[in-house]
Amino acid sequence: MTAPLITRRDLLKKSLVGVGLVVVASVTPGGYRILKAEDASKEPSDACSLTLWVRVTPDNVVTVVLNKSEMGQGVYTSLPMIVADELEADWKQVRFEPAPAGDPYKDPLMGMQLTGGSTSVRHMFEPLRKAGAAAREMLRIAAAQTWGVPEGECEVYQGAVRHVKSGRSLSYGQLCEKASKLPIPQHPPLKKEGQFRFIGTPLPRLDVVEKVNGSAVFGIDIYLPAMAYAAIARPPAYGAKPTAYDQEAAGKVAGVFKVTPIDRGIAVCANTLESARKGKDALRVKWGPGFQPDMENETLEKTFNEHLGKPGVTARSQGNIAKALSEAARKVQATYFLPYLAHTTMEPMDCTAHVQKDRCDVGVPTQSQTGVLMTAQRVTGLKPEQIHVHTTYLGGGFGRRSEVDMVEEALQTSKATGKPIKVIWTREEDIQNDFYRPGNCCRIEGAINEKGDLTAWSHKVVAPSIFARVFPQRVKDGVDPAAVEGIANMAYEIPNLQVEYVRMDTPIPVGFWRSVGSSHNAFTVESFMDELALAAGKDPVEFRLNLLKNHPRIRRVVEFAADKAGWEKSLKKGDGRGFAYHFAFGSYVAQVAEVSIQEKEGAIKVHRVVCAVDCGPVLNPAIITAQIRGAIIMGLSAALRERVEFAKGRVASTNFDNYELLRMNEIPEIEVHIVPSKEEMGGIGEPGLPPIAPAVANAVFKASGIRVRRLPMQPMVLEALKKK
Repeated sequence: MTAPLITRRDLLKKSLVGVGLVVVASVTPGGYRILKAEDASKEPSDACSLTLWVRVTPDNVVTVVLNKSEMGQGVYTSLPMIVADELEADWKQVRFEPAPAGDPYKDPLMGMQLTGGSTSVRHMFEPLRKAGAAAREMLRIAAAQTWGVPEGECEVYQGAVRHVKSGRSLSYGQLCEKASKLPIPQHPPLKKEGQFRFIGTPLPRLDVVEKVNGSAVFGIDIYLPAMAYAAIARPPAYGAKPTAYDQEAAGKVAGVFKVTPIDRGIAVCANTLESARKGKDALRVKWGPGFQPDMENETLEKTFNEHLGKPGVTARSQGNIAKALSEAARKVQATYFLPYLAHTTMEPMDCTAHVQKDRCDVGVPTQSQTGVLMTAQRVTGLKPEQIHVHTTYLGGGFGRRSEVDMVEEALQTSKATGKPIKVIWTREEDIQNDFYRPGNCCRIEGAINEKGDLTAWSHKVVAPSIFARVFPQRVKDGVDPAAVEGIANMAYEIPNLQVEYVRMDTPIPVGFWRSVGSSHNAFTVESFMDELALAAGKDPVEFRLNLLKNHPRIRRVVEFAADKAGWEKSLKKGDGRGFAYHFAFGSYVAQVAEVSIQEKEGAIKVHRVVCAVDCGPVLNPAIITAQIRGAIIMGLSAALRERVEFAKGRVASTNFDNYELLRMNEIPEIEVHIVPSKEEMGGIGEPGLPPIAPAVANAVFKASGIRVRRLPMQPMVLEALKKK
């Protein structure tokens, strides 16, 4: 965290010194442009958004500067692969580095520097290809000029340019300085699909070695000379204010040098983390009652159910739902409930900040560099160019690290002390001070005609709004897009369809959780779809396919998963097989789960999960497979076990003893099948999660006859078995 203080334009200019060829992918109102860094430095500050850098240096190294965060999803490999392929680089010479925070590195489609929504590859694919191709052409032309031969006689291969007729060769390192003086092509020829060497192959990840040998730096690893630590006493109940605390007792703890109130509580600063935490304990803070001292699990669920009786806003409406329901041969109605969930990232929240008079440094594992920069501006009053955000590896993100609460704490504490301050949350603090996946309650009604066809679907959702806090401009006509995603955009061909949303506000802060609203709505939609198939007397897969006649891409994924899972094969008595499909973040995913119920213990055992995914063009199949596996495991943990408990107006869950996660020995056999596709590219980090809960729930019904309408399903199934 000692980068020199420079302006945006200085950064562009100084990047040129001794580095050879620097190519910038620029986004303007007219579309993508490719610039050399010296040209970009001459542009007016508002002329373009410089999003990605490609550097070729005399040491023959290609470095890709990345505006996305690496939280385990593999972007520090997949994004350099795009550049390396178009550049025709030697993969062994490819490096990466995280970009600083600032306008030059904003995602061109998001308008901010943010990693989320399974967008990294989708949003960066085109500008990175063009930047790599432009650099390739400049290097090839530089070689032709060096030899005095026609450009058409020169070809590039693995980090070098070769003269076909003479066999002469020059490395990129030898050519980069000459290439940097050439005009940059705005429309360089891109490779055709059959010419790719890296794209579509399972290249090993670039970040593996340093993560295995321990040299990788996560936020928790940051250390600075003279760094101090802060432990924060936070309100135990929402809205609670401190009524008294013993500052003198905390100050007597060895190593404690300051106690200071901050926006989120009271910070105790010390020379060691242990002293800071002991000092916090010594404060013995007395807190007021908070907003809703009577809030607990039962009152929350009662409130959700009461809101089902309130009028909602319409997210989608087609046909005549009332008439279709009244004319139904058979009607099915169900109410579903899903709890609040914590993120429980492997690395708890942490941040290191150093606020000085004319400079601020923030070292943090973040998904939102723009959010960190804006927070630092607000807390310090400094200009953007005086603030330096240093992004480390993330020990898990899942949306939690798009928040900036831990950044605010570190900044305010550093500002109060004048020292570099590190804040590290305990696991208990992490679970009890989260921005949770919202609770969700919904009521669905469906109508079946005499032929067994689905004629009507009415879906009413009650949930807190994430977007009202985070991106209020995206709440249109009162509809939170996350609350209805996967319902309002259902592809099933239902002639009469109505989707309503009822916003329910509570003191509990909610935020983005892996796959966001799809994690709720895939469960309710696909579980209810099985209930309707049963009422219609039809096979669940065939029932779905009959509703997807005009959607060949979805049909292919559904049929692919069913075929690979052996859907029509029989299972032994007591076992069940369940199906679910969902579209999210541009990708189509279908899953089949095989389960058994251990009736004495009431345990659900998931033996096998078969997944088919169509995400369009494939960049790295190994990364896709890993992401789908991880999403299935996380979704399975949430489906079977996870639930935030509330009591006395506060979070009662504290650690993994009472916020249970799936254990290693409970992970099933997982098969991932990538469906070949040339359709539009989709995301991959999140789409694998939503279908697993309904696939398992539908399998549980097949195995036991127990219909799962609430999560987590493990305690619900146990209770149902006791009543048998």
